[in-house]
Amino acid sequence: MRIRAAVVDDAEALTDLHLDVWEEAYAGLMPDQVFAERRSLRSARIDRWRTNIETGPISNLVAEADEPGRLLGFASSGPARDDDPGLPSLELSALYVRSERYGTGLGHALFEAAVGGSAAYLWVLDGNQRATAFYERQGFRFDGETKADPVGIERRMVRG
Repeated sequence: MRIRAAVVDDAEALTDLHLDVWEEAYAGLMPDQVFAERRSLRSARIDRWRTNIETGPISNLVAEADEPGRLLGFASSGPARDDDPGLPSLELSALYVRSERYGTGLGHALFEAAVGGSAAYLWVLDGNQRATAFYERQGFRFDGETKADPVGIERRMVRG
């Protein structure tokens, strides 16, 4: 397994990974129709990943299995998207690994590659205890900010 920068040719595998890991991470936290709707928009999601990888200010890293083309996780980080001068300038916008890799250190390796020891912030879905515990171990704390998202309430966590 290796962690590397995502390339445009990863867009399809990254889309499939993203769809899979959302279902694994959020089962029971979101209605099943959210997952079905996301899957129905697969080709648009592939195009969005291509565009994001080519042009976005976000750094996208993938964890690739030994067999070519099989992605095990990804992390996205970059400039803060929230207009709040008190926040760190780095936002971790995504960090997911396949459930088969939970507890193996892969999430931590992706986190270190994307954020390292930098001050940063992120948004976590309310009720996502696995993610909350992981981020707390990395030094993040809730700052009291929340936002309503179509898939649920998100809570902001900040470090530094």
